[in-house]
Amino acid sequence: MSLRRHALIPAALLPLLLPLAACSTTPDPARAKGPAADGFPYTVTNCGVKTTFDAPPKRVVTMNQHVTEVMIELGLTTSLVGTAWLDDAVLPEYKKAYDSVPVIAKEYPSKEKLLAANPDFVYGGYVSAFAAKDGRTRDDLKGAGIDTRLNLENCAKGKTSMDDVFREVTEVGRTFGVADRAAAWTAEARTALAATAAALEDVKPVPVFVYDSGDKTAFTAGGKGIGNEMIERAGGRNVFADLDKSFGDATWEQVVARAPEVIVIYDYGSTTVAQKKKRLLDDPVLRDVPAVKNKRFAVLPLSDAVLGVRAPAAVGRLADQLHPEAGE
Repeated sequence: MSLRRHALIPAALLPLLLPLAACSTTPDPARAKGPAADGFPYTVTNCGVKTTFDAPPKRVVTMNQHVTEVMIELGLTTSLVGTAWLDDAVLPEYKKAYDSVPVIAKEYPSKEKLLAANPDFVYGGYVSAFAAKDGRTRDDLKGAGIDTRLNLENCAKGKTSMDDVFREVTEVGRTFGVADRAAAWTAEARTALAATAAALEDVKPVPVFVYDSGDKTAFTAGGKGIGNEMIERAGGRNVFADLDKSFGDATWEQVVARAPEVIVIYDYGSTTVAQKKKRLLDDPVLRDVPAVKNKRFAVLPLSDAVLGVRAPAAVGRLADQLHPEAGE
């Protein structure tokens, strides 16, 4: 996944998402007068860092796409003074809000460029957002008077679950004084997940291999990340669930031995889905793998498969591809 190595929305979510996306581009008069009294001070411990907020942060830089989308989904676009690192296409309902935010770097900004945006809060999606070699550790930024948050997928104990998605959204909502929006989103997301589970009640899980990237080895989804639970909730069984990481390398011989019946391709970056399919179909080592032999592929944008607001809806999208018969 190059330097990062470390969906469609169901109808049930649309009534909530569209109003929130709309309000994200309009300043909130109540917040313009100062922080709301309710909910503050708010203390949260995030990935080992304890922070107390006396008021919502006002100048935020997001360092990866999926955390940017959490902010947009919660109607917090007017708090964003910069963003960086877009993995794939922004959802249509987020595009107007996203386009209103300055992109301060194509990938990660230098510390100098980050500080030039004058943030009071930096929200990172991956550990690499706070890389020590670039002088952007959370301690470094705290020393500059900047609070931080790291997406929970990077520090969850054991396997990451959908409950961690809900916790992420809830804690961000509390941090920015919009706990009601976070609660409303969570309720709609739970409803969508329940609908998918009901549709898959009688299906047999299909063995799934995730192909993120890789040539000499296969970079794939392990058992610790949210992607593993998404596969299970979508009626699949991750053949590399025993890999004790969110993402990791597997040999092609292991792929052959585990005989996946479907290959889920993560779509992002400069390598297209068509190029990834060709690489898999043209590899003689993989010719007897059931998914390759039968050309059974599913596709998810990378932003669907990490811990963010797309994940609940993406379960339904993946289920439609793994079990099209369930929707008939």
